[in-house]
Amino acid sequence: MNEVNRPTPNYLWSILTMKCPRCRKGPMFTDSNAYRKLSLKHIFEMPDTCPVCRQKYDLEPGFWYGTGYVSYALAVAISVSTFVAWWVLIGISTEDNRIFYWLIFNAVALVVLQPWLMRLSRVIYMRFFISYDKNYTETKPKEFE
Repeated sequence: MNEVNRPTPNYLWSILTMKCPRCRKGPMFTDSNAYRKLSLKHIFEMPDTCPVCRQKYDLEPGFWYGTGYVSYALAVAISVSTFVAWWVLIGISTEDNRIFYWLIFNAVALVVLQPWLMRLSRVIYMRFFISYDKNYTETKPKEFE
């Protein structure tokens, strides 16, 4: 296949598999499993640049502070989803403790998903600033500083 006519990698799949936003091929994290070691250092361990297209990941000092907003939005989306699912499947009532069972279930789900959500928020946040470049082999990576 000609290098110019290569297919574009899927946008959503590249987010879920946590690939570089510029080439959608290089991994954004050194270890693909966020749960291998439960330490913040391991969860956030990223190479300085993409191994495929050389896009710098840490674009400027304090760049990753904005991921808190993305992580919050993801947590709210998950909470709303679990609430609707709980309401449809089990029901919500003021006459028993089902709402409290949902609160406990939701809290446990958010704690268990937190390492994955922290990584996913970085991937999504970076896509606000770096877009896909089909000619990433010929063009220079985007820089801020």
